[in-house]
Amino acid sequence: MKNFVVKTIANAGALAVAVWLLDKITLTGDNTGRKAWTLILVALVFGLVNAVVKPLVKVLTFPLFILTLGLITLVVNALMLLLTSWVCDKLDLSFHVDGFWAAIWGGLIISIVSWALHLVLPDED
Repeated sequence: MKNFVVKTIANAGALAVAVWLLDKITLTGDNTGRKAWTLILVALVFGLVNAVVKPLVKVLTFPLFILTLGLITLVVNALMLLLTSWVCDKLDLSFHVDGFWAAIWGGLIISIVSWALHLVLPDED
């Protein structure tokens, strides 16, 4: 349970940095508390998408991972971010990614920040 909370906090922090750095990734809310709550819910959706859909996509695109020496990971991460945006829209959460290139840059930022936060935050392992 502790590991789940740590990963959710890391995802929320990484998503916050992407929202802060990129104009085409937006998170709206009436006040800071509402934005923080929405960010945590978006992090949960993002974690669920990465836990359920991403492994399936990685298996199906395994030959492309080998062919591109792993660079297809940027595209897969962007697609997961776009899928998160779509699911959040369906759940009426105010998170939106506007376009594929914004998703590429957002996925890259989220990957780097998540990696850095996982180094800093405590983990069960």
